[in-house]
Amino acid sequence: MNGRKQQLLKRHRRNKRIALLVALLALLLVGVFVAWWLPLLLVGLGWVAHEAWFADHLFYSPRDDYRYGFPDDCLSVPVRIEQGMLRVDSDLEGYDTQLLELRLKATWLGRWLDPQVLLGNDRQDFERGVSGRRYLNLSGLRADGLRIVPRFCRIDGEVRLHVMRNPDFAAQRMLIIAPHADDAELAAFGQYSRSSETAIVTLTQGEIEAERYQRLGLDKAAAARLKGRLRAWDSLAAPLWGGVPQQCCVQLGYYCLQLPVMAEQPQVPFGSRESGESDVRPVRRHNPLPLPADTDGQPTWNNLIADLVAVIEHYRPEVLLTPHPELDPHHDHVASTRAVLEACERSGWKPKTLLLYANHLHDNDRWPMGPAGNGIALPPAINALPADRLWSPTLDAERQLDKAIALSLQHDLQGPLPLKRRLRRLIQWALAGRRWPATGEDEFFRKAVRRHELFWVRPL
Repeated sequence: MNGRKQQLLKRHRRNKRIALLVALLALLLVGVFVAWWLPLLLVGLGWVAHEAWFADHLFYSPRDDYRYGFPDDCLSVPVRIEQGMLRVDSDLEGYDTQLLELRLKATWLGRWLDPQVLLGNDRQDFERGVSGRRYLNLSGLRADGLRIVPRFCRIDGEVRLHVMRNPDFAAQRMLIIAPHADDAELAAFGQYSRSSETAIVTLTQGEIEAERYQRLGLDKAAAARLKGRLRAWDSLAAPLWGGVPQQCCVQLGYYCLQLPVMAEQPQVPFGSRESGESDVRPVRRHNPLPLPADTDGQPTWNNLIADLVAVIEHYRPEVLLTPHPELDPHHDHVASTRAVLEACERSGWKPKTLLLYANHLHDNDRWPMGPAGNGIALPPAINALPADRLWSPTLDAERQLDKAIALSLQHDLQGPLPLKRRLRRLIQWALAGRRWPATGEDEFFRKAVRRHELFWVRPL
């Protein structure tokens, strides 16, 4: 997490502790002055209510407006809603990405069930208690005559449609920058699985938080080494399911959560926090090309930049896919994009376009909200973002299933849910109407397998 999300989480936890202290004092008074058994009952009911309705990590008010600006080449037109259908008077031929700006206000039931808007055969969900400006994703749908039905909320005020025109970037040479194994699949499986010229470079082994492997009788360091080997293998093997051959997949082997400190001291090597290793070469033996850091194996920022320059000059991409530096708060993701931009400056080959993706958010751990298979509404942007063009290609049902299978190949997304999360899901299923897919238990099977993928477009 970056500094902003750490501050939000700290404030969230502080407020939660204050609320728990106030509740505890109230329960003690009830036990003393009413009945001794009543606090026990209230504690049980309170826990169920918390898991059903108050367990979301939402670090902003649902009454906040999302703040989006769009570039000058975006066409923005007013639209009408007549008899439950959108009416658009403008010619939208050739515009591939369509975003509907409106104001949503939750009904009383929308404080307990997720507000949602039905768009033909699509559905897009929002925060409980929503009351502000939001952006629906109509890409892949015909806007004029589209049936629009709000549930547990209502549409207020003016409605505008923002439409953008993009080339099909999947038809260009792409290089996907994955800070960890699975980032390429989460963000862009739909695009690389229909591309004939895609390469994927994974920056880290992903070796930390290996407690699950300690159950095999390994100590902490050995478990981390095993996890690093497995995830490095995932980064080379899983893309083959989407048609990317092994000779187009590169594993750099740097260490998790060390990229930011490497950036601050470019010549200093930073080994793994958990595995005890400090040589990146063991997980590189299946790479299809030699790299500068193969010489000494030192996990330094200078070596990382040199490796990325070599990869860019070898594959000569027209398009780079990399994490969104303002939206995605993961420390390694922010540092990865910083490294890519630095490598582009040094490289003799100059890509034309950045496509930015967000696999994590500052403010809302549930985005994209709602069940798997539905569209991706724009994420919360409480602070204004750069006015980038957006590209949101669609995935049919077959490609969505292939994407879910690609995620199931990733070792980090396997394994059963902890008991607490399993109980929470059962409670939310029964009381809050939430549903999860059959393809996998990890939350990314719900969040990432959608009818859209979403990218912010920046020229280089």
